[in-house]
Amino acid sequence: MSDCIFCKIVAGEIPASKVYEDDHVLAFLDITQVTQGHTLVIPKQHFRNVLDLEPQVAADLFSAVPAIARQLKEKLGASGLNIVNNNEEAAGQTVFHTHIHLLPRFDHNDGLSIHFKTKEPDFEALAQLAQDLYLGESNETS
Repeated sequence: MSDCIFCKIVAGEIPASKVYEDDHVLAFLDITQVTQGHTLVIPKQHFRNVLDLEPQVAADLFSAVPAIARQLKEKLGASGLNIVNNNEEAAGQTVFHTHIHLLPRFDHNDGLSIHFKTKEPDFEALAQLAQDLYLGESNETS
């Protein structure tokens, strides 16, 4: 896509601080550096987000993530790492080319806050929802 900033990075039209590259995947430092080493992992082929990925593209992308994450954690001396992916505007996606954020974490006061609201579980409602959402072997995944 001619107007996609990540496609321009893949094409070499815009410089990037690369930390990993193979035939299908590119990883580079995010210019915002929410935490030191904040890295984006993208498929070289353009897809809007994870919801649109073809199975082989997803396999290539997600098989690269653990090695890149380990490298960041080890080389930076991080004590943890968040893996974040936003799909569509409602979820906070601002660049519409699939990308995975790897965010090394050093302590609880590093400027990044991710919280989940908790409440008492309704196990009956959870069981019904799981049944409604179940994607078993007989269902298509695409």
